[in-house]
This record gives sequence, structure tokens and C-alpha cells, in this order.
Amino acid sequence: MTTRRFLLGGLLVALLLAGVGSYYASAHPDGLERVAEQTGFLDSATDHAAGDGPMADYTVRGVDSPRVAGGLAGVVGVLVTLLLAGGLAWAVRRRRPEPDPEPEPQHPDRV
Repeated sequence: MTTRRFLLGGLLVALLLAGVGSYYASAHPDGLERVAEQTGFLDSATDHAAGDGPMADYTVRGVDSPRVAGGLAGVVGVLVTLLLAGGLAWAVRRRRPEPDPEPEPQHPDRV
């Protein structure tokens, strides 16, 4: 299997998991939100600065279907992550040193 086919297959799997699997993710609060609910300080929480952004709450604003809105948000998240990680990897990659140009042959007739 070539590297290109392997990477394209991985991209396809990531996009499918993000686009289809995101719909089946749990909607129940977890992590800090769940602890805040259990200890009673969830009511004091405020929305963050990007709370009204186009992709707030893991959905794409303006898309009526919750399944499609969540899937699109997952696909966009995968693509942005891959672009950032790929750009960073490209920027810090190890570069081979340029070979020294070969000197031009000296002709005894020319001075």
C-alpha cells in the first residue's frame, strides 16, 4: 500500500467518524459541566465570547437538521485540525541540505 493511499484512507475514516459518528455522541453533560451540576454552581456559569459563533455548541448555525449541523461541525473540525497539524508539520520538517553546486570545469585554453 502506498503512503498516499494510506493517508487518503485515514482522511476518509476521520471524516466519516466526524460526520456520521458525531450524531451519536452523548448529549448528556460531562466533565466540568457535570461536576458543576452536581455541586450546585452550574447556575452561575456564563456563556463564553464565542458562544454565539457560527459553530457554537458543536453545530453549524443556520442548518435546520441537527444531524446535518452536527456532522458538518465534525467535518469542519477534522479539516481544520488536519490543516493546522499538517501546516505545523510542514513548517518544522527536517530539510535536506542543498547540495553544493559542482564547480565548472576549467579549460586550459580560456583565461
